[in-house]
Amino acid sequence: MSDLISTQDLTKRFDGLVAVNQVNFSLQEGQVAGIIGPNGSGKTTLFNLLSGFFPPSAGRITFCGKDITKIPPHKRVGMGMARTFQLVSVFDSLTVWENLVLSTIRFKRDQQSVQSFFFAPARKRIVVDDCLKSLELVGLEKKASARTSELSYGEKRMLEIAIGLSLKPRVLLLDEPLSGLSDHEIGGVLDLIHRVKKNFALVIIEHKISKIVSVVKKLSVMNEGKILCEGDPEQVLRDPAVRECYWGKEEENCST
Repeated sequence: MSDLISTQDLTKRFDGLVAVNQVNFSLQEGQVAGIIGPNGSGKTTLFNLLSGFFPPSAGRITFCGKDITKIPPHKRVGMGMARTFQLVSVFDSLTVWENLVLSTIRFKRDQQSVQSFFFAPARKRIVVDDCLKSLELVGLEKKASARTSELSYGEKRMLEIAIGLSLKPRVLLLDEPLSGLSDHEIGGVLDLIHRVKKNFALVIIEHKISKIVSVVKKLSVMNEGKILCEGDPEQVLRDPAVRECYWGKEEENCST
């Protein structure tokens, strides 16, 4: 099976700091992958490179067989790549419904021009259907008219995911979707992921390792800008180098 996303020696430098160091990462169509690692290991920087928010210092990115290394973020979204952020990124001044409509219209293939974006009817049936389905998936359909500023943090996280889903992506990049959520809210996000993961490829960055092991089929561990280990999640977590990365060097058991 051909790769949906692949990187070749992808590198990002910030002055003297090498945040991502010659990373070769791949994702297949329909695959669910996780990326873990200590703080500062380069996980979010890798997402920023994949989604076009940062230009790489070196290396190459391909998506759907096309070189997208120099393609800007909005065009990557139009090609089928959507993402969320560590800190929830929604418009608090708009209603829940308006957040969805704004995103959905902007990236419809027939709404790409400035004129069509500002003057197309927001309530065209296809837009209404896509937005309603996304709100129903995340359980926010009853709050469609609510001001986004009135939502809880967990509800804002669900809205951000709903925006990604409304774009009908081929791949969805979730950057720490469980961060800052209560146990109940974490359960809701994980249930949503289980329900929608069959519809597209998915990459999840997460610190709560135990929460995503049952979701992902491939786990990559980053440390100091490099992929330290990747493969089957349970095997990866048993790797001595990964255990040392997270919990320090284990001492040998001594009998008395």
